Amino acid sequence: MSKGREGPAAGGAAAVTGGARPAGAAAVLFQYLREQNRPYSAQDAFGNLQREHGLGKAAVVKALEQLAQQGRVREKTYGKQKIYFADQEQLPAASDAELRALDEAIAALSAKVQAAQQSCRHMEAELKELNGSMTTPEVAREIEELRKDCANYMEKLERIKSATNHVTPEEKEKVCSEQKLYCKEWRRRKRMATELLDAILEGYPKSKKQFFEEVGIETDEEHNVALPAAV
Repeated sequence: MSKGREGPAAGGAAAVTGGARPAGAAAVLFQYLREQNRPYSAQDAFGNLQREHGLGKAAVVKALEQLAQQGRVREKTYGKQKIYFADQEQLPAASDAELRALDEAIAALSAKVQAAQQSCRHMEAELKELNGSMTTPEVAREIEELRKDCANYMEKLERIKSATNHVTPEEKEKVCSEQKLYCKEWRRRKRMATELLDAILEGYPKSKKQFFEEVGIETDEEHNVALPAAV
């Protein structure tokens, strides 16, 4: 007799440890959907309620299907997923005052959301600017490098000032004038040579390159030499 009573008790204990009973799960889910009044998938409902109520996923799926079959909640299928939500016809109708209060609450919350979004944009811009700025150690290193550069430039400047081989303005003008004269003569002679060679190549049976090789002509371009820009 005593052993016969122990068997069902043990089975009942095992059922409780596996999560809430189907009837209890249905009541929890029915109340949850009515209070939240928004659509949920079985996975969403399971994730939201498992910690507080200890519901297993299989129990949640079964309870939602049972509630939908009973007409206590509505069920919609989107592709392979089912969505459950409270039947709006079973919910009490809101009065005009309640609707106005909800509209005011929505407007207030929307204003808060806009203010928060604007604040986030300002902070993101400030963060971007700060990330692009140098840190204090980096600024200190940059200052030290600039001081070294300044010292080197000052030393170089002092050496230039103390040198005895400065070029006078007259000497500089003479050099520039000679350079212009030589460049002008260079251009004249190069033009004459080009015209002469073109005349020879008109009756030459081979290519221009072969002619230059046979005669031994070297061009400015072969030696990467170019005339200075005309001044």
